[in-house]
Amino acid sequence: MRILVIHQYFLGKGDAGGSRWNQFAKYWAAAGHKVTILAGMVHYATGAKPPEYKGKFVVRENEQPGVTVYRCHVSEAYNRSFLGRFWAYLCFAFSSTWAGIARAPRPDVIIATSPPLTVAITMWLLSVFYGIPAIFEVRDLWPESAVDTGVLTSKPIIWMSYRLEELAYRRASWINVLTPAFEQALIKKKRIPPERISMIPNGADLDIMKPGPKDNEVRRRLGLEGKFVVSYFGAHGRANRVGQLLDVAERIKDSHPDVRIMLVGDGMEKPMLVEDAKRRGLDNVIFVDAVPKEQVADYINASDVCTAVLMKNDTFKTVYPNKVFDYMACKRPIIIAIDGVARKLVEDAGAGLYAEPENTESIASAILKIKDAPEWAEKMAGAGFRYVGSRYNRRNLADRYLAVLETLVKKESLRT
Repeated sequence: MRILVIHQYFLGKGDAGGSRWNQFAKYWAAAGHKVTILAGMVHYATGAKPPEYKGKFVVRENEQPGVTVYRCHVSEAYNRSFLGRFWAYLCFAFSSTWAGIARAPRPDVIIATSPPLTVAITMWLLSVFYGIPAIFEVRDLWPESAVDTGVLTSKPIIWMSYRLEELAYRRASWINVLTPAFEQALIKKKRIPPERISMIPNGADLDIMKPGPKDNEVRRRLGLEGKFVVSYFGAHGRANRVGQLLDVAERIKDSHPDVRIMLVGDGMEKPMLVEDAKRRGLDNVIFVDAVPKEQVADYINASDVCTAVLMKNDTFKTVYPNKVFDYMACKRPIIIAIDGVARKLVEDAGAGLYAEPENTESIASAILKIKDAPEWAEKMAGAGFRYVGSRYNRRNLADRYLAVLETLVKKESLRT
């Protein structure tokens, strides 16, 4: 089977971020399928375009045997403003459509994973051009997420975004969602028939996310020996509200001088966060640039407890943060400052504690509870490790996804 994936944020080699589709592509290629990825040239967190892509429209890369990536043009206006980002999305829709017709081999099935919603344009055009089935995947509920967080305020663009969403759902042969809350939202609010939806979540990359010693090279290099390390991994953007961890650092700085808060990642707000920490004299906060996925486990293992935080907004009650699965896979207890399905996931697993989002006292209290009860923390870590291994192994999830693809292709062949 020839599978075409439209994923603007597909990770390059050595990139930091969510590697779900890198893993799925690897597993499918190992099973004998040919996988082609239409990806963007600009990294989702940094907004940077590597020098080797500058001045080029489409660049072909061999990811690994059986997996070919076409890096498609994205405007470098991506991080300048919301309008710049929207223009970058449209650039990718155009360049990826061209690459899918002029450069990529003819596929048997298409998967478009969103956000951004504009991948629906490429999905629709290529599925019509080739006359093949397409899956639209919902990784986040857009445009609601952008509207509710204040990222999207232009009424014409909001209107256009909702029309794009309608196009995606109407033209897709199948829809996959990453959380049960997304599934319910599509059924109840979007009136999508449940028989057109599957729920195959993110899961853990158990090939590289594994438990390891806490007193490792990362601790020694960062001067964290003998410290209680509270870590955050991921984007430093508006919706992430990483600043709430600076508030916690300020709250416990004098009373618990052995605690260090380690913030690993990049994003539009990181320079402001670094400056804010300096202004407040927060020498108990350590900023670490984003690290390649293959090295993330070393940083997680160097932590005593790991956090997942977002702004306090009902929109985020529907999401599963990818990082939570990695924390469980590395056998670390979790503080989840996100209500809704993410909280339920952690509590069902018995893997950590819930803290109210953007509530300094609540988050600080959860940190100190875990710090003061190491045996309890170890039990939570073990429970999360067992839970993710039995329910969210990415290899098993890739097999489930492949079964959906094979069913769609088979139905299409019977129809023709």
